[in-house]
Order: sequence, then structure tokens, then C-alpha cells
Amino acid sequence: MAQQTLYIGSKIKKLRRDKNINQKNLALELGISASYLNLIERNRRGLTVSLLLKLADIFNIDVSELSQNADTQLSNDLMELLGNDMFADIGITNQDITDLTIENPEIGKAFIRLYDKYNIGLKKYQNAIEQFANGEGIDANKLGNENSVEYMSELISDFIQQNSNYFPSLELAAERVRLDIDLMGEGLFQGLKAFANNSFSLRILTSDLPNDESYKFDREIGLLNISSFLDNQSSIFCLAEHIGIYAAKNEIDDIIEKADFEDEHINDYLEQTLSRYFAAAIMMPYDDFLARAKETRYDIDLLSHTFNASFEQVCHRLTSLQKPGAKAIPFHFVRTDIAGHISKRFSLSGIKIPRYGTACPRWNIYAAFMQPGKINVQISETPDGQTYFCIARTITKGVRRYGKPLRHFSIGLGCKYMHAKSMIYSDSVNLKDTSQIVRIGATCPICQRYDCTEHKV
Repeated sequence: MAQQTLYIGSKIKKLRRDKNINQKNLALELGISASYLNLIERNRRGLTVSLLLKLADIFNIDVSELSQNADTQLSNDLMELLGNDMFADIGITNQDITDLTIENPEIGKAFIRLYDKYNIGLKKYQNAIEQFANGEGIDANKLGNENSVEYMSELISDFIQQNSNYFPSLELAAERVRLDIDLMGEGLFQGLKAFANNSFSLRILTSDLPNDESYKFDREIGLLNISSFLDNQSSIFCLAEHIGIYAAKNEIDDIIEKADFEDEHINDYLEQTLSRYFAAAIMMPYDDFLARAKETRYDIDLLSHTFNASFEQVCHRLTSLQKPGAKAIPFHFVRTDIAGHISKRFSLSGIKIPRYGTACPRWNIYAAFMQPGKINVQISETPDGQTYFCIARTITKGVRRYGKPLRHFSIGLGCKYMHAKSMIYSDSVNLKDTSQIVRIGATCPICQRYDCTEHKV
């Protein structure tokens, strides 16, 4: 650490603003002048080890988290974006991208947002051409819109990544609600139902909804109608999610305000995401869940049974256990459909998860489809020499009734190789056997493994 000059000004600025500390007061705590801190935040001066340690103490985070020079996910997204053929003649190197994410990360984020908008426009154009080719009149409603679900999902995914998928105010709000719920007798669903009615006059119904809808929510009259075909885990999650809109309103509004998206549709999408975070915290309370996770060595099936949660819910919750002083393994999480489209991604492990297109076909999230419902274990090595321990399993969603289509996904959860022994799934492999290592990339268009058999016809 002493030999490396750290330029993490944008990260310090964000931490300072999140804590509502001005430059003058932070400079006083660090024992430096406000002008010198200004230079550090603008990456005109590097950090000394003593300042790094003081900052870690002030912001109550690990030195290792603070000392990461670049935003890894931002670098990965930019590398993937600039791997597009349209930039082939420019000659941008990975080092150029790393330098940008260190010195001007906001410019990198702006460039990604611009490229996302370009993709939306391209899809609208392609849809228009297809309609015209089919002899149809061009229907603007079928072309897509500026705030598509896919675009908003990427923005929210970036926001979740920037916050390490940990929101302490929502954890506290969930703890507060659980203390007010009577969990004796009929269980969590009935306890939540009574709480919703008593606290917010929210009426809860269960019925056979049309068009295979999971629920209908009328916010104006306070009526939540949950499909009777949902399983118990999904019903509890749905109810807890909608309680969060009321019980954690102040906390959610505060997070949305700090996110500063300035777009009503994106803010609505973020509200839904945060209310789902709250629901997970209700079903799997932080301290109890973390203790049980460590005790069972992250046995997902046992955790599912203990907390009456689904495989996906447990995996997703494991990524959010980042309370200072009480953390789980830093996991990455991926969800893909059978066509390879990644619909959820998050990485604390540092593995590169593609933003555009599909992941490397050698990832076990794809092999898992060949053995539905079974855990697929993989030791993976990426082109940068990092090794990861990953598990994957398929799940099925949809209304389970005759004639109704089901959706199939693969869920991937993984960590750096150094944490493999902490997971019970490592017992099934010989961690010292290097022949078991599968050499993977991020996504084929930018993969550096030119001798990979997946590239050969």
C-alpha cells in the first residue's frame, strides 16, 4: 500500500457528501487544509497511507474498500462498450479506460448513459424498419420509449452497485416493523397482513387474478390483491414489498432524493427496487440471517428452509450483507434466461459481468440449464488471472397451472477463490486440483482468450 499512489478523489467526495460533511470539517478531522483536500478530491494529489487510514476510520469502512483505485464495474462496462466494432479504429487501450475511471469517473458514467440511450434509439429504428418491411403502418407505441424497463434497470443496477447493495436505513426500518408484528400463531404472512391493516388501513385479498397477474395494487384506495396461485414465499414477499412503500416511506424517499435521477419514471422504478430490498430484510432479518448463513456455510437450501424464502431470494439477500463490522462474503450475483440474456447483475467479488449482450458461454450459469434444479459448481479463472468459486442453479417462475407457460432462469452466485472454503459447496471439489479450473472470459466480443474453442467454428 505504501508503494502505491492512490487517486480516489471522486470516491472520497461521494463518501463525504453521503455523510453530509463539508470539505472544511473533513479537512479538520484529517489534519490538513481544505485546499489540500480539494486537490485530493480532484485527483491533483495522491493519498498517503496515514490519510487513507484516517478516512477509513471516519467513514467506518474497510481500508481495502477505500483503497481500490478504480471503480471495477465501471471499468468493465467501459471495456465492453468500447469493444464494439464502431470503436475499432480508435485504438483505446484498457489502460486508457482505467485511467479514465480513476481520474474522471463521472465522464465514464455519462458516456455509458449516452451509449445506453443510443441502443434504445437503435432498437426503435430497427423496430420501425421491421414494421415497414412487414407492410404495417409504423406504430410508435410498439417502437419502445426513452425510459424502457431495460434502460431503467441498468441505471438502477448501477446505483445498487455504487451502494454495494447495502442500505442501512432500510435495514433499521425492517427491524422496526418486525418488532411490531405478531409472529406467533399463524406466521409471517398473517402477521404482516394484520400489521398492514392496523397501521396503514391496507386491505389484503387473495384471489384468482386474470391474465396470470401476480398481484393488483390500488394505491389510492389501499387495496392489495395477491394471486391465490402464488406460492407462500412469493406471497409473503409481495405483501412485505407493499408494506415497505408505507412503513419505509421516509427512508425510501431519502435514498431516492440522494440518487438524484430527476426522472419520475426512474424514481418509481427505484422505489419498487428499494421496497423489495425492504421485503427481503423483513423475511431475512440481517443479524439472524448472517449468523445462520455463516453457521451453515452458506447452504442456500437450508437458508431457504429456515427463512421460508426462495433460492433466488436467498442468493440476492446474501449480496446485501455489507454492514461494517458484520459482513458476509463479498458475492457476485447473476440471473440469466435460457436465451442468455442477463436480467440481474451485481458484483462485489470483482468478476466482470457483461452489461451488453450475454456472458461467456463457459460460465456455469449456462451449463446449469443442462441439469435443471441441481447445483452446478465451478472454479473459474478470468483473463486477468483472478480465480473465482461459483455455483449456479436453475429456477422456474410463473403460475403453475395447466396450459400456462413457465419462465426458466439460471441463478449464479460466486466469490473470490480465497473464500471458497467458507462455502459448503466447496466440499464437492478438490480446491487444490488446478485441472478443474475453467478459463472463462466476460463476453466473447472483448475476450482475450483467442485460442478458446468457443471461438472456433
